[in-house]
Amino acid sequence: MPLIVRATTPPPTDPGGGGGVELPEVGFAVATFMDPSGTVRPLTSPELGWFTLSDGVSGLGAAPYELTTDAHPRGGARLRHVQAQPRLIVWPLHVYGSDHTEFLTRWRSLARAFTRTVREGPGILEIARPDGTRRRIEVVYQEGMEGRTDAEGGVLDDEAVLSLWCADPYWVDPTPLTEHRETGTLADYLVPYPSVSSGQVLGDTTLRNPGDVGVWPTWRITGPATGISVTNVATGESFQLDPGLTAHGDLVAGDEVVVSTDPPGVRGPDGEGPDGDNWTGALNWPSATLWGLPPGETPVRFQLDGAGPDSSVSVTFFARYETA
Repeated sequence: MPLIVRATTPPPTDPGGGGGVELPEVGFAVATFMDPSGTVRPLTSPELGWFTLSDGVSGLGAAPYELTTDAHPRGGARLRHVQAQPRLIVWPLHVYGSDHTEFLTRWRSLARAFTRTVREGPGILEIARPDGTRRRIEVVYQEGMEGRTDAEGGVLDDEAVLSLWCADPYWVDPTPLTEHRETGTLADYLVPYPSVSSGQVLGDTTLRNPGDVGVWPTWRITGPATGISVTNVATGESFQLDPGLTAHGDLVAGDEVVVSTDPPGVRGPDGEGPDGDNWTGALNWPSATLWGLPPGETPVRFQLDGAGPDSSVSVTFFARYETA
């Protein structure tokens, strides 16, 4: 367990007026924790009765990696595989009150908020910078709400040095990014006049992932369409969807199909409730690949057979980053 450092005064706040405190590997930022119930607790607002001991915060930098190697017959080794490992974040808090009852109420409230993640699912730690950008990560409490062992601890104040385990070591921007492509203006090619259509049309295009690592997007296809194909031109990975293999049949105007890549699945326009009906069987198995979107620019080809003026494809994802 990390060592507890005695502290009685809050760390300095942002002199530029952006709020928050200075955190290692981050700079001035505002930190909040959302427990599994959705309740949000600021971690850098001393007026609430606790504040972050910024000097003790760690684990906000690049993700840890495990390298698998094979010995090289001429010496050295060959890198065979790289695997990102779970992250451990250490987050010290100083909790205090004007009397023992107030202190104890605050301590118990924080303990309940963090420990419920081991029973009800991960909470969310979010780091927000003064420029408005935010990054968050799912965390599970491991230890740290034991407090000090000296005689003064637990009367009017105490320190909790939280160890927070992160199954996914990458930070996520909570604002979704969406790219939309639609059918261009349909015109008779025999008419001897040029026609102009939207620049964001189906066909060959480029998608940009601004993050540090790959993402697993969600695709939304709106009819009309009799066949759907989405291809990563750089790798050749693709998936095709044939609505004719379903009881619903071809997509008409207004029909929407949702293809998720993590977890993999296809949801059709029919069925009751938000889940619709299962169209996974309409994919071109076994060659279908519900591919992820790597960082940077990726050339992509959208093809909708039987498309009309209302046909479109949208892709939505959340950018992922190495650091907070």
